[in-house]
Amino acid sequence: MYLKSIILQNFKNIAAASLEFSPKINYISGNNGAGKTNLLDAVYYLSMTKSFFSSSDRYVCKFDTDEAQIGGVYDVGGMEERIGVSIRRNGAKIVRRNGRNYERFSDHIGLLPIVMVSPADSSLIHDSGDERRKYLNFILSQTDRAYLRHIQTYTHLLIRRNRLLKEDLLPDVLLDTIAEQMAPHAHYVSDARRELCNSLDPLVREYYSRLSAGREEVQIRYRTDLDNGDFSELLLQDQEKERILKYTTVGPQRDDMTFLIEDHPIRNCGSQGQQKSFLLAMKLAQFSFMRRIYSKPPILLLDDLFDKLDMERVESLLKIVLKDDFGQIFISDSNKVRIERLMESLQGESRSFEVENGVFRSL
Repeated sequence: MYLKSIILQNFKNIAAASLEFSPKINYISGNNGAGKTNLLDAVYYLSMTKSFFSSSDRYVCKFDTDEAQIGGVYDVGGMEERIGVSIRRNGAKIVRRNGRNYERFSDHIGLLPIVMVSPADSSLIHDSGDERRKYLNFILSQTDRAYLRHIQTYTHLLIRRNRLLKEDLLPDVLLDTIAEQMAPHAHYVSDARRELCNSLDPLVREYYSRLSAGREEVQIRYRTDLDNGDFSELLLQDQEKERILKYTTVGPQRDDMTFLIEDHPIRNCGSQGQQKSFLLAMKLAQFSFMRRIYSKPPILLLDDLFDKLDMERVESLLKIVLKDDFGQIFISDSNKVRIERLMESLQGESRSFEVENGVFRSL
């Protein structure tokens, strides 16, 4: 599977672009803010129906325009797939597959698996558990359609229950009824996340060892309230506390992962280099897991990584991702000379583009 071509109109700082890609390696060079990351984000959008970087679609539309357009043509197992997205600043959005509109965007998730590796990944280590849950949700939403339904239903019921907890004199029976409805979804979500972490852990260990020449041991641990008992029973035990706090205190919304290096939290004890290697190992593990599920490699987006990595890690990363089983890769870099050196040193089919102020040209 690979992206053959893309057409953009009024997407972020890109007024118009029409590009054809290599099925293997695609290099994009340009100064910071020129549009490199925006192109990769558009590729991501075609797979996930949302931006990797922008929290709201209104930031996707180019300044002083009301609508952005993305169109992509893919080769999927020798069959052509045409995906189109129309995004309006007011929040309206249409996603089309081969000319037919999706009724539910969730039906599109998983058709075109993708992995983004970005400097923004540091939030996995340094930010709250919400970022780590998003990471798990991202993988599972692409690989387990039932998970997507369970997490959506659970989230809907959680919002409803929290709203009711804010009301005074609410009968316990109503809270208990909603808790019973939430229970099967809560257990499915937490069980799926635990199983995923168990699958990722040996992959992260392997990739970290290859990136760091085996200098340290790393580990992923998964934590959930449901280790302590049944969801409904735990809610019943916490009911008085919940009435005081006015929100649900138990459930997958509190799940988290702990990242360890030599049995110590990498957030506190890992150097910057160790943390960068760990994050790369996490994303490479994600890629390998998704490749195994789909029996085909996801598209891999490497955004501006070389400015953040020393050459030893860059070389280790390239040795891993430039194998035949890694499929199509997009690499962005602000250093044009470095891109040219990469093209000279790396064999294989490739294309190179340069961008300035949102305007692309093929090199």
